[in-house]
Amino acid sequence: MSKARVLVVEDEKKIADITLAYLSRAGYETVLAETGEQALSLFKGGFDLVILDLMLPDMDGEEICRHIRSLSEIPIIMVTAKSDEDDRVAGLGLGADDYVVKPFSPRELMARVEAHLRRTMKSSPVRSFNSGALLINGQSMEAVLEGKPVSLTPTEFRMLQAMAERPQTVFSRHQLVTIAQGYDFEGYERTIDAHVKNLRQKIEKNPRQPEFIKTVYGIGYKFIGTKDGD
Repeated sequence: MSKARVLVVEDEKKIADITLAYLSRAGYETVLAETGEQALSLFKGGFDLVILDLMLPDMDGEEICRHIRSLSEIPIIMVTAKSDEDDRVAGLGLGADDYVVKPFSPRELMARVEAHLRRTMKSSPVRSFNSGALLINGQSMEAVLEGKPVSLTPTEFRMLQAMAERPQTVFSRHQLVTIAQGYDFEGYERTIDAHVKNLRQKIEKNPRQPEFIKTVYGIGYKFIGTKDGD
């Protein structure tokens, strides 16, 4: 875990300096963003975890959380002075993995960072199905079919990854909307059908006879690929 890369989004210099010092001492590579605009620009470089202050000078941290979650499933730890239960629930609903209230103990924050990185990095990020026919890399958000990279949108990848993590489990359209677009998405659930159709065109040899994503009529979809090693 010493090579993990952490993005710290924090505009309060004292808190930022302490957080960066503790992270660096633990062996992590750290990058600081003092505004939301900097955070969105820097995130394109790729990180293993984000520590996100919710109260920034140019935009709400919630907006940054939505953007990061639309691109990646890496752990997000929200740091804020907002301590109400409703605020915590809202933050977690946006896709954050943890919520730390200011003032906080740097040692406690480090323990949370290490716990989240341990969970995400201890196991191989690559899942293999159907004797290696389909590979899904959750860390790089990439899929490979028969040895060739598959160009998936973030929405398509999130849906594929979520279903592949629970083979044979039926996902309703509402569940897939939540996975694809977030808890606050108000679009029509049938848009999921269009996403699944596009996904099948990319990963199925014959979309009419799927090997990976099966329609469960009247309910939704399930992943039917066989995980290698089971």
